[in-house]
Amino acid sequence: MSFENDKYSVDKDPYEWCLRQSKRLKAIYTEMNTKMRNHKLLTQMPGELEHAVKCRCNHNCTLHDIANTLQDVRKRTNIGKFTPYRSSSFKEKQTFRVEFKDKPKERSGRSG
Repeated sequence: MSFENDKYSVDKDPYEWCLRQSKRLKAIYTEMNTKMRNHKLLTQMPGELEHAVKCRCNHNCTLHDIANTLQDVRKRTNIGKFTPYRSSSFKEKQTFRVEFKDKPKERSGRSG
């Protein structure tokens, strides 16, 4: 389904994305209420962005309110704009193993 494949990202225009997704939902679910539509739209956003919009919007808000909130979050925060920096040394834990070219000689007996 194209609704599920079209996830929101910060580079997309929030008004166009919300309208496009809302039209898709209306085509699929003709009797969907506002609360359910908002829930489905929010689940198409990345986690931090979804949380930011949920905190700022009511469950029964209009599509225009969601688009405005997305626009505000996009302008005023860095959510979704940057990927966290991770040094290449943190990718995997490195273990070092020391190998000897010549094996140490075994002692045959006690000295003493």
